[in-house]
Amino acid sequence: MLDDLPIRKIIHVDMDAFYASVAQMDNPELKGKAIAVGGGGTRGVISAASYEARKFGVKSAMSGRLAKKLCPDLIFVKTDFARYTEISKRIRAIFYEYTDLVEPLSLDEAYLDVTENKKGNPSASLIAQEIRQRIFNDIGLTASAGISINKFIAKVASDYNKPNGQKTVNPEEVIQFLEDLDIRKFYGVGKVTAEKMYQKGIFTGKDLKSKSLEYLEEHFGKSGRYYYQVVRGIHKSEVKPNRIRKSLAAERTFSENLSSEIFMLDKLEHIAEEVAKRLVKSKVSGKTVTLKIKYSDFTLQTRSKTLAYYISDKSMILETAKDLLYQESLNNSVRLLGISMSNLNTETSKNSATRVDEKPVSVQLKFEF
Repeated sequence: MLDDLPIRKIIHVDMDAFYASVAQMDNPELKGKAIAVGGGGTRGVISAASYEARKFGVKSAMSGRLAKKLCPDLIFVKTDFARYTEISKRIRAIFYEYTDLVEPLSLDEAYLDVTENKKGNPSASLIAQEIRQRIFNDIGLTASAGISINKFIAKVASDYNKPNGQKTVNPEEVIQFLEDLDIRKFYGVGKVTAEKMYQKGIFTGKDLKSKSLEYLEEHFGKSGRYYYQVVRGIHKSEVKPNRIRKSLAAERTFSENLSSEIFMLDKLEHIAEEVAKRLVKSKVSGKTVTLKIKYSDFTLQTRSKTLAYYISDKSMILETAKDLLYQESLNNSVRLLGISMSNLNTETSKNSATRVDEKPVSVQLKFEF
């Protein structure tokens, strides 16, 4: 089947423990030590952890209190997004020396399409190696990379030889690579979905491949078609240099749990103001307002409302968020509130999922990679 697919040379570059590595680079005394970015205080949540801290089980989204129990010598450092953004821009400048087809996913990772590149280098593997060396020489940080025929496989491959490594999955190796892959390694398969797949005897890509499209759609809904395609090496999403923002949000974690809606309204006003500022800065507006509520027992609830018109004004956002807050009673005291705007006016008509029976472009499978 791959012989009939358009083959591209895609690199996924992923910085190694980016926030923590920047902190260690800026403060040499932290090098080689277990550090966590964020997470300080009694209610702090960790944004990132150094590899030294990860050995103790410390990871992002973990409470600082639990992290300290796992690693008593853990050092907490404050987040510095201005610095992360500055470094990220320098890294992207290196990417653009090789190709204009760069799709950032976040401050610390991006896809690059180097099928045709500015260096005239036919080897995507050598380009990835050169980019990683440039990042290390020019900035002082390490990066890992995955190289393959599409974004999905490149993303999975970039995690294989972390930190400071890379993995290439050549066209002729794709099918075997996917069949041998642990289902937990499939990008898009989260913890809950993985457990569901385990219950149905799906542990590897080969197990997934044995299931029919009808079976996967029946048990996994719309995602079933995606799983059916990617395990066969089919992922036609192109590297998009100008990614369209699909949502914009702000949230706050409170130092003390809130048990009354009255106390929450004041917090929501500040959050709505922040969302409005970000909408104005991004020159967008949205129709769907989502209220995020995290309770003291860490259970999460979202409530959404879609309006008939686009909004970006703080008062409109706040009023809608209030309606959502009073929509139903709270299950418990609240430790976090967030507001997000989606269904933005930047979105164009969404492409439907690639049809399995779609006639692909035919190209030669064998070429230098």
